[in-house]
Amino acid sequence: MTSRRPFAAVFRTAAVAAALAAGFWSFGATAQEINFKDDVAPIIELRCLECHQPGGEGYEASGLDMRTYETLMKGTKHGPVVIPGNAFESNLTAVIDQRTDPALWMPHNKKKLSKCERLMLRFWISQGAKNN
Repeated sequence: MTSRRPFAAVFRTAAVAAALAAGFWSFGATAQEINFKDDVAPIIELRCLECHQPGGEGYEASGLDMRTYETLMKGTKHGPVVIPGNAFESNLTAVIDQRTDPALWMPHNKKKLSKCERLMLRFWISQGAKNN
């Protein structure tokens, strides 16, 4: 009996290659620039600000104020949460993608950010986390 895994791997690789060729995941000059004001800030306002502003539980625990671009980029009392150009190393994406200790996963005790919301934040950071 033969395994179907090699076929699945080839199919998955072909699907990713086709998506890249179509420009769905590109970060080059043809990729649409993610805008902080229009794309990122609404996600933060809806999913993060309840806790991450002065008086909120997240702010009190970490010092992370997410009300403005400037305060977000300032980070926490432990350091930056966004590393422009490096979404994988940014703590913001680590906690929303649940790549950290479960005690740090965000948002706490609430529904996980959608894949679309996480991708938007990741793309914005990868594009340099601009204040645009």
